[in-house]
Parts: sequence; C-alpha cells; structure tokens
Amino acid sequence: MASVIKDTGEIWNRLFNHRPFVQGEVTFLLREFQDKRSDREAERLFKILEYTTELKENQLDRTEQLGDCHLPSLKANVDVALSMCNRVLQKEEDFDTENTLSENRLLRKREWEKFINDMSDKCQKVDQTFQEKETEIKEFYIDLEKKLHITL
Repeated sequence: MASVIKDTGEIWNRLFNHRPFVQGEVTFLLREFQDKRSDREAERLFKILEYTTELKENQLDRTEQLGDCHLPSLKANVDVALSMCNRVLQKEEDFDTENTLSENRLLRKREWEKFINDMSDKCQKVDQTFQEKETEIKEFYIDLEKKLHITL
C-alpha cells in the first residue's frame, strides 16, 4: 500500500509540479538577456533617445516652416477640389435620371413602332405590286392565248 501512495505522489508531482520547468525557462531567459545580448538593448534605447531628441531640436522647426510655407496652397487646392465635387454633385442632383430614362424609353418605343409600321407598309406595297404584276402577266398570257387561238 505504501508503494501505491508513493507512486501516486510521484505521479502528482510530475503532473502538477511545474517548478523544474519554470526554473529552467527563467534561467534560460536570464542567460539570454545577461550573457548573450548584454547591453545591446540599452544601447539601442539610447540611440533611439538621441535620434528623437535630435528630431525634436532640429527637425521640428524645419517641419513647422515647411508646413507654414506649403499648407496654405494645399488648403486652397483642397478647397477648389471640394467646390468642384460639390458642383458635380449639384449637377447630378439636378439631372433627374428616372425621368430622362423613361423619356428615352418612350422615344425609342415610338421609333420602334414607326419602324414596324413603315416595314409593314412597305411589305404591303410589295405584296400589292406583286399581285398587280401577277394579274398583269395573267392577262397578258390570256390575251396571248386568245390571239394565238390556243385553247386548253
């Protein structure tokens, strides 16, 4: 029975005691940052600090001057573009697309009906001309038969 309790205690330690793993990770991190990287991060931070102070002291004034020089013309250009956009929008609002589309549809429908009517009139004229020619030719041959005295 004692061996069973000892084995369960050992299993519990392996499953729930994370001290050895955590201790190994901590020593790895300490070794990584203290030994291998040493002062690299601190040097980088100091370089970044120097760069930002240089920007603050020298470039900020230059940036303000350039902004004062170019921002008014940029604002004027943006205002012109905005007014042009507003004019385009106003024209779009004035242009009633639904009415225009319905008028164009009605116009095309009328043109189509006129085309169909013209075609039907032309077809009737052709048919009429064909019938006239047919009767004319029949009469010609009937007259020719009478002249030749041919009877069937």
